Amino acid sequence: MRLHRLEITAFGPFGTAQTVDFDTLSSAGLFLLHGPTGAGKTSVLDAVCFALYGSVPGVRQSPGASLRSDHAPVGTYTEVLLELTVGERRLEITRRPAQQRPKKRGTPGFTTEKAQTWLREYDPATGEWAGLSRSHQEIGEEITQLVGMSREQFCQVVLLPQGDFAKFLRADAEARGKLLGRLFDTRRFAAVEERLADLRRAAEQQVREGDERPPPPSPTA
Repeated sequence: MRLHRLEITAFGPFGTAQTVDFDTLSSAGLFLLHGPTGAGKTSVLDAVCFALYGSVPGVRQSPGASLRSDHAPVGTYTEVLLELTVGERRLEITRRPAQQRPKKRGTPGFTTEKAQTWLREYDPATGEWAGLSRSHQEIGEEITQLVGMSREQFCQVVLLPQGDFAKFLRADAEARGKLLGRLFDTRRFAAVEERLADLRRAAEQQVREGDERPPPPSPTA
């Protein structure tokens, strides 16, 4: 998967439209996303995750949490657009979360507009973008299949949380093991290991019982 362009509007700390040109950033190879606390580094990663999966990592997607910027002008839509190449296909995903907007008619006030999603694909033969879907479910299934990871797996493997990474660097071997187990959800492997240990103990018990069992009496002539 390769990211080309990210446009963020009224999302997180970004009150106005901001564009991240990943092609320019990656032209020299690796690049570093850095800045002081509160500069919006995590929000850029959140925007990528939101564009792909329609939600952001962890507690930032908790009930009641708003993705809309407190600095956004009234009437400006909260929106994230991500252009990327995945599976040899160049796609453009646009998502708007459910949000309040001014009423267009009737009494003054606000009304809730439902979440919206658009998926387009670039056709190199014609040089044009073609609309593929506006269904949240269809787009979610398509992206998950192309990326090959669910949102949870993407957050664990690609968007390693900054706080957890710092803990990982400072932790001892045992603590790192527990942290990696939580980040990558290795509980199923632990369950398999425990099951194999149970089978081994059961087999050892059967051998001991067989060794302790008295031999059958010899047949009489």
